[in-house]
Amino acid sequence: MINKGIFAFFALVLAPCFVPRAVHAQATPPSSAPTPASADSAAPASTDAAPTSTEQGQTLLDNTFETPNREQTVQEKRRQAFEDTAFSGELRTFYMDSNNLNGTQNEAWAIGGSAGLKTGYFRDLFAFGATAYTSQRISGPEDKDGTQLLAPGQHGYSVIGEAYAEVLLSEGIQGSVGYRGYDTPFISRNDSRMTPNTFEAAVVQGSFGGTDGAPGWRFGGGYFDKIKERDSENFVSMAAAAGAPAGVSRGVSVAGAQYKLGNLTIGGIEYYSQDIIDIGYVEVKDAFPLTSKLRLQVAAQYIDQHSVGANLLMGHQFGAEQFGLKAELAFSGALFTTAYTASGKDNDTTLQSPWSAYPGYTVVQVQNFNRSGEEAWMLRAAYNFPMLKNLSAYALYVHGSRPDVVNQYAQQEYDVNLKWNATTGRFKGLTLLARYGHVAQAGPDELHTNQIRLVVYYTLP
Repeated sequence: MINKGIFAFFALVLAPCFVPRAVHAQATPPSSAPTPASADSAAPASTDAAPTSTEQGQTLLDNTFETPNREQTVQEKRRQAFEDTAFSGELRTFYMDSNNLNGTQNEAWAIGGSAGLKTGYFRDLFAFGATAYTSQRISGPEDKDGTQLLAPGQHGYSVIGEAYAEVLLSEGIQGSVGYRGYDTPFISRNDSRMTPNTFEAAVVQGSFGGTDGAPGWRFGGGYFDKIKERDSENFVSMAAAAGAPAGVSRGVSVAGAQYKLGNLTIGGIEYYSQDIIDIGYVEVKDAFPLTSKLRLQVAAQYIDQHSVGANLLMGHQFGAEQFGLKAELAFSGALFTTAYTASGKDNDTTLQSPWSAYPGYTVVQVQNFNRSGEEAWMLRAAYNFPMLKNLSAYALYVHGSRPDVVNQYAQQEYDVNLKWNATTGRFKGLTLLARYGHVAQAGPDELHTNQIRLVVYYTLP
């Protein structure tokens, strides 16, 4: 496996370098398309500022209810819609090899990407967008399925993942209906494989205030009926994706808001699926400059989940909760993080996250550390190297206590992440990402697992 992984890595690195740039039409990312929350995305990260500690694929509350171009007035948007149409494209190739605690192995190597467009506003009111995604198999043994890089059975797929209409309701408020990607703590794109989650939904989101140091609000709400999961080309009921019995079809109603004053943000969001589950999420963040270069950042989160109505998800009542704290010191290009989470004990229920990556502060590459009764501590150090332009790295350690779940034990995880992206020059738009995770779990026989992810993104110019 080591030799095969090394071969895959060099192939991944070299493949996008031979893309004939001249054949691609000039394209820029759509100005009002949602911004990916995933740190795995090809969007370059500045090496002049401290990195983020948000895990790949996660969305926390301060990245929710984004309303692109909200500072523009309706009058400033008055342009010819066809001339304002923007095109975007990305090539992506991903190799993953995971040895699991249960003795199974997942392995695949895929290539694909996305192509999309977003029109300008017709009559200063309507805009339209669409994005197509594909993931095709390079290699993937059938007995090592499960990486979610390919469809079940190690099959490639192609899908129109976004096809939506956007309505500019007023300055700072917009509506959207159709198939589209969204980013909230428990419904998000979770864009850490080949293609993201997208949803069939009707949503309104907006903001007001928040300029020149004044208090500001961001808010949103809507109804999510179906989801196209990351390794699928089909949209299915939100209830089915959550694990409800066959034939059960339910959507999810969502509403939330966030208040911001300076560095302080306070917000919450609620997800309600009739007869399936009710999820509440609350988060508070603040930051305090200690010196001209040193900054303390603190955050707290609370998650509450319980069954509702006919209890169709598990066939019985359940409840689960988790509390989390996070403190960070940012110094120039370095970020030092410590985090703690504690999950409540109730019916051996692990907290659910069927439509996104789990947003807990101790979620890392392999494990979520959100089992019933589990307490977890994390130490993390990240650095953007000023002398090696566009290179960043982080390493972390998490310890999770023995949970209140039968036949499960305490566990530890060690992760290392290395990322390089080109922001100028011949390879502008190219991102290389290498990730390694190791998990050790106690018990009658100590178990170990290793996971390798090697990724290349190339954003078309």
